[in-house]
Amino acid sequence: MLIKIYPENPNPRDLDKVVDILLDGGVIIYPTDTVYGIGCDITKPKAVERIIKIKDMKPKEARFSFICSDLSHIADFARVDNSTFKLLKRNLPGPFTFILPGFNRVPDYFISKRKTVGVRIPNNSIILELVSRLGNPILTTSLKDDDEVIEYTTDPELIYEKYQDLVDVVIDGGYGGNVPSTVVDCTTEEPSVIREGKGELVW
Repeated sequence: MLIKIYPENPNPRDLDKVVDILLDGGVIIYPTDTVYGIGCDITKPKAVERIIKIKDMKPKEARFSFICSDLSHIADFARVDNSTFKLLKRNLPGPFTFILPGFNRVPDYFISKRKTVGVRIPNNSIILELVSRLGNPILTTSLKDDDEVIEYTTDPELIYEKYQDLVDVVIDGGYGGNVPSTVVDCTTEEPSVIREGKGELVW
């Protein structure tokens, strides 16, 4: 199913339709403020397994980030001290993935050997509305293209052509970007950028 949702004014009925699919263990492709992502409700293990297959990953090596709706939502799943909170507040919503110490309530496939998790709050009203209505974080992993020249697929209609038989919904939220998020490790004394991507971090 291809659903057109406008970021400036997301249609509540369409959002609810996608949330019902997520609650039912569905897999969706959606826009973010960087590249298009593929994801599901993080509490649905079978849906996570489907994504591992779609991305052709080894289950034991799969490590995903997830999207929260706001800063207080992040605090339910990761430990955030005062200085980290200020850094997050200055930069979110935005094109960043923050690596944080995770809590035990986070499903295994999100926790690294170092007991850390990757968390995002993209500056995109569609995905933030979905997470907010769902009440759970949504897994996020980027859609990479097989073609090395076009590393990320940016056209939602082409994404739909390629993935329509593998996922339950593709959300057309307009053209996506082709630069991934900047990854910031906040698990050491001094936070550090471990992957340069879109967006400049405000320290």
